[in-house]
Amino acid sequence: QVQLVESGGGSVQAGDSLRLSCTVSRTFDTIGDMGWYRQAAGNQRELVATNTIGDGMKYADSVQGRFVLTREDAKESIYLQMNNLKPEDTGVYYCKARVFRALDGYGDFWGQGPQVTVAS
Repeated sequence: QVQLVESGGGSVQAGDSLRLSCTVSRTFDTIGDMGWYRQAAGNQRELVATNTIGDGMKYADSVQGRFVLTREDAKESIYLQMNNLKPEDTGVYYCKARVFRALDGYGDFWGQGPQVTVAS
């Protein structure tokens, strides 16, 4: 079974920085698109940043210029560097990966979601 292992959440002050990490582990053949989503209390899950194969990096308007998504294929990992954090960035951050397995084709998998809390 594919697992996404995340780390890096926490509680910070506005203006601080955090770095989230996500690593795909267990059985898979190829990793496709990967990205980060977040969900604030009472809100729907929203896209933060994604790396789409053949289409590069994309960011939500609210984080453009503050967040940087990087991908390291050799480690089956992506990272989200979050700078100049704002209280509205508070939420649970979920890593998502599209994984191909010869056994059953493509599937989307989610991490457990570290909490990010930004105090004003």
